[in-house]
Amino acid sequence: QVELVESGGGLVQPGGSLRLSCAASGSIFRVYTMGWYRQAPGKQRELVATITNDGSTVYVDSVKGRFTISRDNAKNTVYLQMNSAKPEDTAVYYCNALVRVQNGIPLASWGQGTQVTVSS
Repeated sequence: QVELVESGGGLVQPGGSLRLSCAASGSIFRVYTMGWYRQAPGKQRELVATITNDGSTVYVDSVKGRFTISRDNAKNTVYLQMNSAKPEDTAVYYCNALVRVQNGIPLASWGQGTQVTVSS
């Protein structure tokens, strides 16, 4: 019904930048809060940042001042601009969105994940 497709992951050097994108598609009536989570090897999945459909944002402390989340409501797309990348940012990054489909109730959907590796 709803598909979230991430793109933009890859290898980046420490101090470098990367931009992740996630587009929601399907029989969408409305997309509410969108966000990014990450899971490093051997660790639990953690929240990175979220953004509401009116632009309010929340960040985990470890990325404040380095990452910026934004969205394009017309395209049902959320972005994560990663600057000043650190090796500890290495993880699989997952997109999440609260989506209401036509004639449905809001449900959380997840993307398939995109690998981000910060290494020299």
